Amino acid sequence: MDFLDKIYYHNTVLEWSIALGIILGGIIVAKVLYWFTSTVMKKITAKTKTQLDDLLIDKLEKPVIFIVIIAAYYWAVSYLNFPTGPGGEINHMEKFLFKLSTFAIVIDITWMISRILDALVEEYVVPLTEKSESDFDDQVLPIMRKGIRAVIWIMGIIIGMDNLGIDITAMIAGLGIGGLALALAAQDMVKNIFGGIMIFLDKPFKIGERIQIDGFDGTVEEVGLRSTRVRTLEGRLLIINNSTFSDNTVVNVSAEHTRKVVLNLGMTYDTTPEQMQQSMDILKEIVIAHPAIETEDASIGFNAYGDFALGILFVYRIKKEGDILQTQTEINLEILKRFNAEGLEFAFPTQTIFKKEMA
Repeated sequence: MDFLDKIYYHNTVLEWSIALGIILGGIIVAKVLYWFTSTVMKKITAKTKTQLDDLLIDKLEKPVIFIVIIAAYYWAVSYLNFPTGPGGEINHMEKFLFKLSTFAIVIDITWMISRILDALVEEYVVPLTEKSESDFDDQVLPIMRKGIRAVIWIMGIIIGMDNLGIDITAMIAGLGIGGLALALAAQDMVKNIFGGIMIFLDKPFKIGERIQIDGFDGTVEEVGLRSTRVRTLEGRLLIINNSTFSDNTVVNVSAEHTRKVVLNLGMTYDTTPEQMQQSMDILKEIVIAHPAIETEDASIGFNAYGDFALGILFVYRIKKEGDILQTQTEINLEILKRFNAEGLEFAFPTQTIFKKEMA
C-alpha cells in the first residue's frame, strides 16, 4: 500500500493507475461498441428498405468509437489533481491536456460531418447522376465531393487549432507574406488545375473512353482537378497531369466512327491481267459479305509495280460497333482461303541473277 500512496506530480500511484484504468476501460468499451455495430446494428439496418442507414452505420462507427475514447481520456484527466497558481489559475499542464481533448473532439466532429455528407451524396446524388444522360455530372461529382471534404476539414482544423490557443490570424498573415513564394512554387499545380477546367469545358474525352496521348494508350477511369487516371492497354494505372492535355495532342480513339485498315497485297509477276482483276473482284466480294465493314468506303486498286510484286491497295473501314481485331482476322483469313482456292499467288522478296559465262 505504501507504493500506491507515493506521490508523483501531485498524484498518487493509485490515482495515476485509476486514470490509466479509465482510459483502458474506454478503449474496451469502444471495442465492444465496434463489435456491436459491426454484428448487430448492421444486420438490423440491412433489413430496412433504405440504404442510408447502412451507409451512416458504416461511415459513423469509427468516429463514434473514437469519441468514446476521447470521453474516457477527458474523464481520466478530470480525475487527476493538478496544482493551481497563486491566484487560483488552472495549471498549464492541466489546461494543455483539456485543450488537447477539445481539439480531438473538434476533429472527430469534423470527421463525422464529412462522412455524413459523403453518405448523403452517395445515397441521393450519385443515383441521380447515374440516371442522367450527360457524362458531365459524372466527371464533376467526384471533384465536388473532394472539394467539400477539403473545405470541411480545413474549417475543422482551423477551429481545433483556435481551441488549442494558436493565433490563426497571425498564421494567415504569415501565409500572406509567403504568398509570393508559394505562388511561384505552385505554378505547376495551378497549370494542372486550369488544364482540368479546360477538360471539363472542352470535353475532349469522357470517362470510359479510350484515348492516346504522349505515347500512351488507354481508357479514362477518372478525371480530377489536378490529374487524370488512365488504365493502359497493359492494365497499368497511369496518372497524367492535366497540363499534359494542354501541351499535347489528344486522340480520342472511342470517338472514331470507323476504323480504317490499309492492306498492301503483293502478287507475283506471273499473275495475268485476268487474275489481277479476279483478285480485286474477290476482295470486293469479301467486303460486301462481311457485316462489320462499311461497303461504301472500301477502296481497291492495282496501284504499283514493285521490285518483286504487283501491288494491290485494299482499304476498308470497320464499323464502330464491330470487333476490330476479330474483323481483321476474319477478313485476312477469307482473303487467304479465296486466293489459295483460285491459285492466286502472293509474292515474296526474290532476286533473279543472270550469270554470264566467260569464253
